[in-house]
Amino acid sequence: MTDTLARLEATIAARREAEPDGSYTAGLFAKGRPTMARKLGEEAVELIVASLAQDHAAITAESADLIFHLLVLLADAGIEWREVLAELERREGTSGLVEKAGRPVD
Repeated sequence: MTDTLARLEATIAARREAEPDGSYTAGLFAKGRPTMARKLGEEAVELIVASLAQDHAAITAESADLIFHLLVLLADAGIEWREVLAELERREGTSGLVEKAGRPVD
């Protein structure tokens, strides 16, 4: 994990205990996972729009927003970024088609 992501993850964890009136992140925790999930979805759509517009600066900014909101949702779920990285490492070298075919059917 990069230092920036480690610091961000630590900041998010600390803000979980903060007063919602004084912290956007604490406000997300107070509103609950449905709000976090909606914000993550909104940021994903904004990234798609920026990507289709081929707006480099907007793609960069929206990517940062998406990662931030993903980290908030992961924190709420009790999942650390290192766990996501471990899953990516587990998949490394495996064809995406093969990996997807090996997933359980819902």
